[in-house]
Amino acid sequence: MKASTPLETIGLLGGGVIGGGWAARFVLNGYDVKIYDVDPQAQRKIGEVMANARRAYAKLTLAPLPREGTITFVDTPEQAATGVDFVQESAPERVELKQELLARASRVAPAHVVFGSSTSGILPTQLQRDMTFPERLVVGHPFNPVYLLPLVEICGGEKSSLEARERARDVYELIGMRPLMLQKEIDGFVADRLMEAMWREALWLINDGVATAEEIDDAIRFGAGLRWSFMGTFLVYRIAGGEAGMRHFMAQFGPTLKWPWTKLMNVPELDDVLLEKSFRNRMHKPEVEQFEN
Repeated sequence: MKASTPLETIGLLGGGVIGGGWAARFVLNGYDVKIYDVDPQAQRKIGEVMANARRAYAKLTLAPLPREGTITFVDTPEQAATGVDFVQESAPERVELKQELLARASRVAPAHVVFGSSTSGILPTQLQRDMTFPERLVVGHPFNPVYLLPLVEICGGEKSSLEARERARDVYELIGMRPLMLQKEIDGFVADRLMEAMWREALWLINDGVATAEEIDDAIRFGAGLRWSFMGTFLVYRIAGGEAGMRHFMAQFGPTLKWPWTKLMNVPELDDVLLEKSFRNRMHKPEVEQFEN
């Protein structure tokens, strides 16, 4: 499982939104994929994802892209894990389902083939429970759309080997991703825990009639979101503190963390009323249609 280990064919367990995004990311970087998905519409849906990805890549760069890899649809998870160099699981977020798929696929894949799971919050220790050679499983959590966003969180479980983590990092870097190597497993990992905190507060702002979903989106995309996109959170604090850096920033604004502004530990009732308030003004905006097309 060294960096020199060949990478030609990828097995994909699941071809939904995330699995289709992985397919596009690998194929447009020149790698072949084998996809297992029970959805009878999987080929059509992945075809649409591929078309979106090709259109996006054409707008992002004028540089020539690698020759596209191929896509093969197979009937079983065992077939998806046969004759491949890496496996990425992207099934729905149900522990038992993922455990079954990983167990079945791992029985036929050679010991050196590393498995990555796209789970957004399930601990890898749970996922590797029934696997053959469980030490080769890691979480490789991407962000949607996978073919555009580079971040992938790599997290090992109790049995995951260092070699598996390093192999996963090598594979993801080959397709232009930015791996974030987590030092310990935790529910939701890093990015989703941060996003969940903001999501909870956004729901309260809508629930309490403070702001609409459109106003909240604008507050992020025309404000802090632009800074976050290239500086993150703590670098912003470092620069905002001037010569004294983060120490000055924290001394000035740190005490406000004790003010009862947010409701991060609670969530409003997600009933039809709140859902209607959240989405009624966001489904037919020009920017939404732009992403859909």
